[in-house]
Amino acid sequence: MGIIKVKKQIGVPKYKQIVTSIEDAIISGSLKKGDQIPSINYIRDNQKVSRDTVLSAFNELKTRGIIQSVVGKGYYVLNDNIAVSQKIFLLFDELNSFKEDLYNAFINNLDANTRVDIYFHHFNNEMFSKLIYENIGAYNYYVIMPANLKNTQKVIEKLPTDKVYILDQTHEELNQYAAIFQNFEKDIYANLSKVLERIKNYKNLILLYSEDRQPQGMLKGFKAFCKTNSIKNSVINSLENISLNKGDVFVIPDDKNLLRIIKKIKEEKLMLSKDIGIISYNDTLLKEIVEGGITTISTDFNEMGKRLADMIGNKEHLQIENTNTLILRNSL
Repeated sequence: MGIIKVKKQIGVPKYKQIVTSIEDAIISGSLKKGDQIPSINYIRDNQKVSRDTVLSAFNELKTRGIIQSVVGKGYYVLNDNIAVSQKIFLLFDELNSFKEDLYNAFINNLDANTRVDIYFHHFNNEMFSKLIYENIGAYNYYVIMPANLKNTQKVIEKLPTDKVYILDQTHEELNQYAAIFQNFEKDIYANLSKVLERIKNYKNLILLYSEDRQPQGMLKGFKAFCKTNSIKNSVINSLENISLNKGDVFVIPDDKNLLRIIKKIKEEKLMLSKDIGIISYNDTLLKEIVEGGITTISTDFNEMGKRLADMIGNKEHLQIENTNTLILRNSL
């Protein structure tokens, strides 16, 4: 195969000439999607370059998603779109409306030639590990939402530190990585404090908290707020088999349980706000409208996505706390 051409003393690194040769072959149609490209040893011997030079070229093309390696067979053209300049691995815990806002803001503020592949671990440690291990070396950057999974640093440490960005939740053991995150402990304390006088109109402040899915900081901040202000409180892990009592005010972190409790309020012929109060997490258009409006504690997911794109584009390695606020509506 004569598609690879490496010339001496032209001021262009040899590995870059190999990259350009393969790109040119794809543009001209000499190489098509699915075609095998010359082997590392063939290029090394034919062009009188080192094996490391060829590997550097192949690794660049691989991280851009243009070629792939098949164990025991060689390298093949995976994608004929050579305009892709870099690939980003994006690992979310789950997809919901506000995570979709984050994702859209992120990709809309990236360079047009950047490709983002999104994955989901669904709060499963095994899936989290599998997805990262299977993609080591395949991407330029790794954006990871570890949620509240345990020992994630043992998996993430397999990746280059300067290529990792932690998103939404972070943990003390991940402090060496760039991050844009929510401070759940501080945020719930500060935002409940803003409506302390309204909360005092109720008899019992109840946090619906799932240890498997919710950040521990949320629970710590809630307990600290209640202790500081002598607020009667409860922490429950499910709405099943509970009876609503006039004077209860709920902090509901997820949307499914928000709908469940609204339904339960209607079934028991209670009045939202007057009999039962609700504070929800993560603002959406639906929460502006349903039942005259639901009070929310929410970070700005659009800003989080935009700032993350800027961090990667500018190669910033910072830890940034995203803004968080309380939006007071009819439910409290």
